[in-house]
Amino acid sequence: MKQTGKKTALIILATIIALLFLIPLAWMISTSFKNDFEAIAGGLNWIPEDFTFENYTYTLLGEGVDVPIFKWMFNSLFAGIAGTAIIVTIDAMAAYGLARLDVPFKKYLFPLFISTLMIPFVITFLPMYMQFSNFGLLNTYAVLIFPYTANAFGVFLLYQFFRSFPKELEEAAHLDGANKWQIFLRIVVPSARPILWTLAIFSFMQIYNDFLWPLVATNTPEMRTITTGIAIMQQGSFVSSYGKLMALTTIATVPILIVFLIGQKQLIKGITQTGIK
Repeated sequence: MKQTGKKTALIILATIIALLFLIPLAWMISTSFKNDFEAIAGGLNWIPEDFTFENYTYTLLGEGVDVPIFKWMFNSLFAGIAGTAIIVTIDAMAAYGLARLDVPFKKYLFPLFISTLMIPFVITFLPMYMQFSNFGLLNTYAVLIFPYTANAFGVFLLYQFFRSFPKELEEAAHLDGANKWQIFLRIVVPSARPILWTLAIFSFMQIYNDFLWPLVATNTPEMRTITTGIAIMQQGSFVSSYGKLMALTTIATVPILIVFLIGQKQLIKGITQTGIK
């Protein structure tokens, strides 16, 4: 009876937490189908009285608003995909080297990597901005991608898995004539697929959802990302058009949902294997 009661309490708690996350999302989608008058009127009308697709057609077709919305989406997706690919590649090699190879001073390097997780991003913000400015890379795709690459979180996440990877498999491959690169690419990496998916999803979400850095590092409408674009529209053309603003926000949310739905099984496996709470 006690176990049943505990399980029921956990289910209720999980349901409440899920609702806290889903209610704002549901309200955003509901408002995106309301006209401007109904959206700004307030109240808790979850179902629009005058259901309309006008907000989506207006936002996507740009009727009367000369803004590069599709360009913003492309910039965010390109930066997210490219940055994620670089993060997964570099972090996987770094973590494997620290965990399984005879790297000089590795017992000092790993704590040094982990210690960088305690440094707030705002502290490195100005030096990083000045570096990109000196190299003439502001307002380019490079400034949207490179600041996120090779993060310590990915090294820590993969390091835990590589340390527990069976040495017998590597030794067997070595006896069959495989070198270290072949062992890494053909044996270790396929086994770490759930962890790599977990890192990829977290990295993509971080890059895609970032607002402050793209806002400061870019200065032309064509190089803005979708997050900065939403802020621009909120203070500009959509300042009193909540329905259109919610439609734009809903469109911006779709890529994140697609990435999560594609990798959700691998994400659950990765979280289970690494013990993330």
